[in-house]
Amino acid sequence: MKTNILAVDDEKDILELISYNLNKEGFKTSACTDGEDALRRVQQETYDLIILDLMLPGIQGMELCRILKSSEETSLIPIIMLTAKHEELDKVLGLEMGADDYMTKPFSPRELIARVKAVLRRTQEKPLKDKTVKAGELEINTDTYLVMKRGEPLKLSATEFKLFLYLVQRKGRVFNRDMLLDAVWKDEAFVEPRTVDVHIRRLRERIEDDPSQPKYIKTRRGLGYYMEEEL
Repeated sequence: MKTNILAVDDEKDILELISYNLNKEGFKTSACTDGEDALRRVQQETYDLIILDLMLPGIQGMELCRILKSSEETSLIPIIMLTAKHEELDKVLGLEMGADDYMTKPFSPRELIARVKAVLRRTQEKPLKDKTVKAGELEINTDTYLVMKRGEPLKLSATEFKLFLYLVQRKGRVFNRDMLLDAVWKDEAFVEPRTVDVHIRRLRERIEDDPSQPKYIKTRRGLGYYMEEEL
């Protein structure tokens, strides 16, 4: 079965570029030009990936990303945000809303295909099956991608889950940004180091009682991040 991708952008030439190149690579691609239509489609059909522009008529891309990532039914659908070159803050905000990656306009067909394949590979990879890993009050099920805290499920994106699991399985070891990029994002040439910082901050907001005083994911100044050994 073909991978099903939804592209959302109010610029028809951008949609044509995305659809043409993804279809040529063997993906099934649907396209729409506004947030309301995109939301209806996601509620009616299953998508493996969404490419979402920030600036849309009706529901803005950032708000649509928040809606999708806060819903149990759609939270695991990976999202690539499209931003204008000068929108540095929007890139960070998009990642904080739960987007898995972003592309800056204008982008080449090569970058489009590389990012789509990398995000799909990263989010569709499964860790070791039927395993439960514990860290303090957290239980991580590597089969269901579910993290429980005091019996309550936490909503993590696939990338957040992989990053968290990587640190949990290597408690006490310090990893700098480049090491985490290599381990979690692997060969994605277009990912910037600050992406790691955004995902770490988002993880802390989800798993920590007080993100400003983290109990689980610690920072060793000037060196990197690590998972506390004694929990």
